[in-house]
Amino acid sequence: MTAPAAHEDAVPQLAVGETLSVTERIIVAPAVFHRLDGDGRTKDGDLIDRGAVIGNVQSLGASTPVRSPFEGLLVGMLALDGERVRPGQPVAWMRLA
Repeated sequence: MTAPAAHEDAVPQLAVGETLSVTERIIVAPAVFHRLDGDGRTKDGDLIDRGAVIGNVQSLGASTPVRSPFEGLLVGMLALDGERVRPGQPVAWMRLA
């Protein structure tokens, strides 16, 4: 009778691979989204500071600022001005600085 196979032989060896580092982030907002108007309006390609207001949401007559939790380059807006957005829906796409 042969000895049973060692436990190490039965466990598959996992390959050591690369680490994925994603530098893009999204900013989310609830309710109806409005981009900033006037001179303060953010444009694609702008460098955005952490805490910067990129727009506002209107809900029950109140206006709430949408602030970026990240610092980086604004790649593009994902919500149109006046678009109704759900809580947690992405409204802007950024690349970390």
